[in-house]
Amino acid sequence: MDIGSTIRSIRKRKNITIAQICEMTGLSQGFMSQVETNKTSPSIATLEHIAGALGVPLAYLLLKKEEQMQIIRKEDRKQTSSGPDELKVSHLATTKHGRMMIVEMPPGSSTGEEPHAHEGEEVHLVMKGTILAEQGEDEIVLTEGDSFSWNACTPHKVKNIGEETALIMISVYTDEPKDWTVL
Repeated sequence: MDIGSTIRSIRKRKNITIAQICEMTGLSQGFMSQVETNKTSPSIATLEHIAGALGVPLAYLLLKKEEQMQIIRKEDRKQTSSGPDELKVSHLATTKHGRMMIVEMPPGSSTGEEPHAHEGEEVHLVMKGTILAEQGEDEIVLTEGDSFSWNACTPHKVKNIGEETALIMISVYTDEPKDWTVL
């Protein structure tokens, strides 16, 4: 979405007329019409006035489409499997530096026999079940509501040691931008 379309969309959603925007900003209706149809590019100062009249931060008007809020409905989540135990992975959301997912681990399953490593940092929340998290010499048993994090470049492993399916929400961050659509 371009700036003009963004301005028009916000204005219409808030039931603000072009005349009202012009009254609040001192801009002419012709100029505002040209802004909304992308026939002219307003200065940052002018955009700041428009943003103020719309009640939104200036930065929001400057976001590229891919930088705006992205929504994935539960029924539209991408589902994949991972590791030798074919763990079910539900992909919740992504940005260019991170992704969030829920991993379903049946009793006795693990992320692999041997610890593995990859770039990035991970934050985990045990939503259900009992797991054993291992990294280097550290081993810890975690249950529902517990959380942990680690640098993923150090070999690590997670195993469901409980009698019920474990659910773990994982957020992965990397310094380098990634195309998370390629999993």
